Amino acid sequence: MPQPFSLYNTLTRQKAPFAPLNAPFVGVYLCGPTVYSEAHVGNARGPVVFDVLTRYLRYLEYKVRYVRNITDVGHLVDDADEGEDKIGRIARARQVEPMEVAEGYTNLYQDHMMALGCLPPDITPRASGHIIEQIEMTEQIMANGFAYESNGSVYFDVPAYNAAGKEYGKLSNRVVEELLAGSRDNLTGQDEKRSPLDFALWKRADERHLMRWPSPWGEGFPGWHLECSAMSRKYLGAEFDIHGGGLDLMFPHHECEIAQSQACEHPTNEARVWMHNNMITVNGQKMSKSAGNFITISQLFSGENEVLAQAYSPMTARFFLLQAHYRSPVDITDEGLQAAGKGYRKLMNGLRLLDKLQLPEGLEAAADTSAADAELRKLAADCFAGLNDDLNTARTIASLFNLLRKLNGYAAKPDTLAQVSPAALNEATATYRTLVQDVLGLRDEPRASAEDLLGLTLHFYQEAKAAKDYGKVDEIRAALKQQGIVVKDSKTGVDWAYSEE
Repeated sequence: MPQPFSLYNTLTRQKAPFAPLNAPFVGVYLCGPTVYSEAHVGNARGPVVFDVLTRYLRYLEYKVRYVRNITDVGHLVDDADEGEDKIGRIARARQVEPMEVAEGYTNLYQDHMMALGCLPPDITPRASGHIIEQIEMTEQIMANGFAYESNGSVYFDVPAYNAAGKEYGKLSNRVVEELLAGSRDNLTGQDEKRSPLDFALWKRADERHLMRWPSPWGEGFPGWHLECSAMSRKYLGAEFDIHGGGLDLMFPHHECEIAQSQACEHPTNEARVWMHNNMITVNGQKMSKSAGNFITISQLFSGENEVLAQAYSPMTARFFLLQAHYRSPVDITDEGLQAAGKGYRKLMNGLRLLDKLQLPEGLEAAADTSAADAELRKLAADCFAGLNDDLNTARTIASLFNLLRKLNGYAAKPDTLAQVSPAALNEATATYRTLVQDVLGLRDEPRASAEDLLGLTLHFYQEAKAAKDYGKVDEIRAALKQQGIVVKDSKTGVDWAYSEE
């Protein structure tokens, strides 16, 4: 019997078979980027992991609605409730509209995700487009007694929430008393709050803030945590199936999301399953601008970063991220990326091999193929075992290499194909192709340059012409014409042009 698809739930700290709220429908939400700068490599891990998750859920015939937001307002520079909006600060420095900053980095982020093979989410909501929903949610929380207004700002009342038995800290497994002890020494700018643990649902806009909206409490802007709760509730309902993000978002961002959803109408934990991908380091050190090892996605693709020895293609980067389990840390090194490139190309060569696996003419299949069929089917089934065990792409990739080793053996000795039935072979090749392309989302990236190959072809053309091998000259001309290329001879040499016919 096939192993059920199971996921680890950060909220319960257990792995359990996945059971959707309203099968076959599945709601999935991933926290997207704050678009105040170019995304770094760490920002790519969550989208790649959740792309595989949604692809696999669809392979399992679930009807998925995948939402990944864009934070274009409300995320302040110190990740708390003070300071300037990250996007507003950049806009002020550049003397442009904040939405120019947000739009530019949003477009770049989406281009990078597409390059990495991530399918577009079904909905990509923006925080600035859902101000009404965030105000309404704030009003609900206030009406339920879990928030208060102070000097034009509205704060979530953590002590009142806990007094009602709601348990702030249950996601991150943090104790409120310990959080209070750690926060009492840093009360700068906290005088509006009743407790240092309280967090902003709505902030009054002072003269520094370029982005502001009218509200019942005066002009202001939403808190960073509120946007995801409001947008996920709008598009996925008060409770949905899976919410994800980086491990660094578990506290306070996701913890606050749960509190907000528990404190308003139809209280829930927001999502039934909370998934968190682990962090990325560079050569064993935490990636940060101050450490000088900060790698943007553009730099990874171009190699223009001092910690990189070369450029790495998008599919190499995707394979690199998927060869580790999403809950394990990943360390970026040149050696690791180069090895990933070799592994990725090995899988691509496997795809090219599949259609060539045919029994030689004149050779008949063996009368009894049961033993070989059983072995091949087990290798194919093992490829799904990793995905079913908490989306363990590392295990699935290892199983794909085991299957490929067997298929390579058949290719090297075609006579051995007589030992396996066509049905078992078709099942194995379909498994390989489906998992590599449709689930893992790895596509072929030709390494050869079309310009270089064309130049090499023209070199052979010139050699044939010099040798007066006119048959070869005509053959090359005809072959290039089939590709829409015409050869142009002149006194200065040989060139090419696109056919205009």
